[in-house]
Amino acid sequence: MITSSITYLGDLRTEATHKASGKQIITDAPIDNMGKGQAFSPTDLLATSLGNCMLTLMGIAANARNININQTRVDVTKIMAIEPRKVAEVKVEIFFAGDKLSETMQQILKRAALSCPVALSLHPDLKQTIAFNFQ
Repeated sequence: MITSSITYLGDLRTEATHKASGKQIITDAPIDNMGKGQAFSPTDLLATSLGNCMLTLMGIAANARNININQTRVDVTKIMAIEPRKVAEVKVEIFFAGDKLSETMQQILKRAALSCPVALSLHPDLKQTIAFNFQ
């Protein structure tokens, strides 16, 4: 089954449609690569996907234990390499909100985040710098 369908709109912009839901995402090339930078770039989405995936896996682990991590925030910073042009590092900083977490639960959430499918799918040369900030 097709996951998404992507259309080139011109001016280095694309529109991706999620086939199951019909939701759409626009991408633009970044300003430093001849684009307008008016939306996520494809490499922004790659970096953001890591944060989304980590937060989702932590949510699964928290839900299974009736722990509230609602309003937990993840800040993602993408660092590009110049030659060859690629994502060299993704910094993910997680700020926990919700219930006060025991040391055991903190370790469970860390393991969940670090085992997310996106983290495990990225090339080993891509540096993943992860920081956990518990209350």
